[in-house]
Amino acid sequence: MSEAFAELRAASGASEAAILSTCNRTELYLAGDDDCAPAVLRWLAGFHNLDAADLEEALYVHRDAEAVRHMMRVAAGLDSMVLGEPQIFGQLKDAYALAKENGATGSFLSRLFEHTFSVAKRIRTHTAIGENPVSVAYAAVNMAHHIFSDMSRNRALLVGAGKTIELVAQHLAEAGVKDFLVANRTLERAQVLAGTYGGKGIVLSEIPGHLTDVDIVISSTASPLPILGKGAVERALKKRKRRPYFMVDIAVPRDIEPEVASLDDVYLYTVDDLRHVIEENIRSREGAAREAENLVLDGVQDFLRQLRALDAVSTLKQFRRRAETLRDNETEKALRALRNGADPETVLRGLARGLTNKLLHEPSVQVRKATTEGRTEVTEWLRELHQLDALDADTVTTPEKL
Repeated sequence: MSEAFAELRAASGASEAAILSTCNRTELYLAGDDDCAPAVLRWLAGFHNLDAADLEEALYVHRDAEAVRHMMRVAAGLDSMVLGEPQIFGQLKDAYALAKENGATGSFLSRLFEHTFSVAKRIRTHTAIGENPVSVAYAAVNMAHHIFSDMSRNRALLVGAGKTIELVAQHLAEAGVKDFLVANRTLERAQVLAGTYGGKGIVLSEIPGHLTDVDIVISSTASPLPILGKGAVERALKKRKRRPYFMVDIAVPRDIEPEVASLDDVYLYTVDDLRHVIEENIRSREGAAREAENLVLDGVQDFLRQLRALDAVSTLKQFRRRAETLRDNETEKALRALRNGADPETVLRGLARGLTNKLLHEPSVQVRKATTEGRTEVTEWLRELHQLDALDADTVTTPEKL
């Protein structure tokens, strides 16, 4: 990976670089002075053996304040396919860590990433952008919290081994579930998914024998007929001494017979129930997104203020170093004169006059030049910087008096 960063910086001429790569976006964050987009496009196409023309159709470029705003929107989930999704925040942190580890970042990108993370956290804290689930898998797991407060004590049976069930397993693990059963038509696929979370894989025909021992059942298969019937659940309930079941049937057509919902102590939700929840949550997130956009704008302005302040500090340091160099040169000249026996008062007056002339010469030249070019604001800045009062009319040297 270090070679990729080195090649990218060399191709683009950027002093700093970071690369974000997810399932649906690749973004390059670069710090530099030149318009390097064409060079970056060529490098990216070459690195992945792609046609640059194909990449150009998907290319977007943001610069300066707009680039800062874009990064903050990405971190907050405002630029994601699923509004407010939290995974992108972690992916962006990983991208920064990798760039830092490979020596590709410097003071600018480091400051930008850290400020971006701070803004994203503020958005998560002060808005509801990520509170309500908007994916079927996450909504299913979120609803389980209404039944079980401490999910670390519950065992889950997942029926199927497709992408949706993979996401369900991930969200359940994040919610605290430690004991998994995965049932699938193909045992090998069930074992692979279950093994990821330290669980056990079984085939579909084994479900009735394990039903008594699970509390959560979430199913998503492509079966044309129900996999779990009312009779099997009823028998398991008697053995469980009426301990409740939480069940979610995400499949279309259904995996769980609708009659199961009529049983006491069974909380059965279908994909239609989840869709109603998701639609409402999307509306909620859209409202929160408007608040988040305002926080992003505040974050951008704050970051730009910090940059301006840093630029002022750097300029003032340069100004002070130049003044100190002039001071040291004039002081050394005066000391040499004193060592050679010159009159101290004459030397002192010469030191003051020489230092004043050298300090004021270049600023005076530049102010006159700016004024003749019509940039009168430079004169106003000079007055403000040195708190000068307006000159009296009779002290102004007019052309006639020259």
